[in-house]
Amino acid sequence: MEQAGMSRVPVAAAQPYPPVRAQGRNPQYARAILSNLGGNNSEMSAVGQYVYAQLVTEGVPEVAEALRQISMEEMHHLKIFGTLAQQLGADPRLWSVWKGRHVWWTPEWLTYQRRLGPLLYGAIQTEQASIRKYRSQCLWIRDSNVVENLQRILQDEESHIEILTCLREKYAHAGR
Repeated sequence: MEQAGMSRVPVAAAQPYPPVRAQGRNPQYARAILSNLGGNNSEMSAVGQYVYAQLVTEGVPEVAEALRQISMEEMHHLKIFGTLAQQLGADPRLWSVWKGRHVWWTPEWLTYQRRLGPLLYGAIQTEQASIRKYRSQCLWIRDSNVVENLQRILQDEESHIEILTCLREKYAHAGR
């Protein structure tokens, strides 16, 4: 539900999402996608970070609404990666594989910044890290559908950076 007087911010690219259909089971690809699902730099971390950020920015309705909408788009990415992980042969729990063992996602990985400038700067940095990670995965994953989904999600992450940068320029330098 949108707040009165608030319009929907375009947080997703206009291009439709490709089908979520991996070519088959692949443990190496599954581990990579699990890290996108429930790793330190993951969609679950993004969802948690944006939900927290939205709550602490309620005093700046435009920012809070944009963060809420971005969190919902990140949830969509979470579903895509969970579906791909399962299709690739992994249990789509909120975990990743590190040094051969499963590591559970934890809210300890989030940053709990309350000041608007650092909060938006941190969100931009996190989006940039996700972009680097997904681009890297696109270079070595040979499942064309997985790569198409990564590329589509990359477009959204780039849109998020544009929105967050505009908000930071508008609000963060106002002493908040």
